[in-house]
Amino acid sequence: VQLQASGGGLVQAGESLRLSCAASGDTFSSYAMGWFRQAPGKEREFVAAISWSWSAGNARYTDSVKGRFTISRDNAKNTVYLRMNSLKPEDTAVYYCAARSGGSSWYLNEYDYWGQGTQVTVSS
Repeated sequence: VQLQASGGGLVQAGESLRLSCAASGDTFSSYAMGWFRQAPGKEREFVAAISWSWSAGNARYTDSVKGRFTISRDNAKNTVYLRMNSLKPEDTAVYYCAARSGGSSWYLNEYDYWGQGTQVTVSS
């Protein structure tokens, strides 16, 4: 599976962005998808994940983004999205999408495929 993340940019605090991750090369609908982020000088961390059999009820989020970020997927378009509202300066990071067979996971080492990352910068 090849993953291509896009949609990052420079925004002000309180604004919104939508990240996209386009997948190719295999049956996208059979993979759980995750978003992770890495801020300068910090380890890569989990942001959100969604199972292959998506419904809004089985998405999962790290606590710091609950209520602000929404993960979704469009299997017909082989794309997963991360809608980010009410952005804060502490959301500044490179955001990565990832795919794994099986259920969604919090743990980055359980993901098999990674995209190249897209930079999100939130100014105060």
